Amino acid sequence: MSAEDLLFARIDYYRQRHVSYLEQKLQQHAPAERLRAAMAYAVLLGGKRVRPFLVYATGEMLGVEEAVLDAPAAAIECIHAYSLVHDDLPAMDNDTLRRGKNTCHIEFDEATAILAGDALQSLAFELLAAPQQTISANQQVAMLSTLAKASGLHGMCGGQALDISATGKTITTTELEQIHQLKTGTLLRAAVQLGALSSNQVDNRTLTLLDQFAEAIGLAFQVKDDILDVTGTTKTLGKTQGADAALEKATYPALLGLAGSNDLLQRLQEKALHALSLIPYNTSLLEQFTEYLVTRDR
Repeated sequence: MSAEDLLFARIDYYRQRHVSYLEQKLQQHAPAERLRAAMAYAVLLGGKRVRPFLVYATGEMLGVEEAVLDAPAAAIECIHAYSLVHDDLPAMDNDTLRRGKNTCHIEFDEATAILAGDALQSLAFELLAAPQQTISANQQVAMLSTLAKASGLHGMCGGQALDISATGKTITTTELEQIHQLKTGTLLRAAVQLGALSSNQVDNRTLTLLDQFAEAIGLAFQVKDDILDVTGTTKTLGKTQGADAALEKATYPALLGLAGSNDLLQRLQEKALHALSLIPYNTSLLEQFTEYLVTRDR
């Protein structure tokens, strides 16, 4: 098998493991069946599963058992899914297509979609706080704190608020970077941090280098998304192509052009790979995943 085939095999393996774990958690009886169904619809159908993969791949590199990584991988995807459900609502982006399917509020209704997002956020912390035999209470508290900070005012929600404020306005590249680092980057950084914090042996220097890597790919991921919104198709992307431009969103192609955006993407890739090169573990899986993130077509 080629290196690319091996990477996709690992991605597929972890996707299946992660989805099976979440399916098991969401199959439990609930008094509000329609809400449970909306939660499952939002978090289980489709998606690249980038954040869960980063939890698993980082933990794998550090020798963490897969069973220990299931909860943090599921927790961060629950946060991501909830953010997408709310992002698609009429009060925000008012979109009708997500992951190639109807958005949650179209498939169900607006009130159910709001509650599904709320409940997925709660489920994330419920999963992460569940007792673990092989990690300490201090590790769990650190993981809970990491996910909470990445999700709230100083993370994804703060970035979303800045993104809404910038819609239809001219902003600087510095301001755009802040939006993307918060809205998208913090959850990707948290995914790597959760994988690392699951280890009992990771040292502070490795944590710092992993965070530098994650910061670079977090921004690179959004730069690539901005590029694909211009160059991709609705069928390939699984969401409405050109939606950012239609909503007058601030994007890198709008500020830098496609050539400038691709140059930035390359610099971020180089920064991420440099950080990995200094880590005293086998980083080949993360290196290959970085290549995938910046060359993907959806």
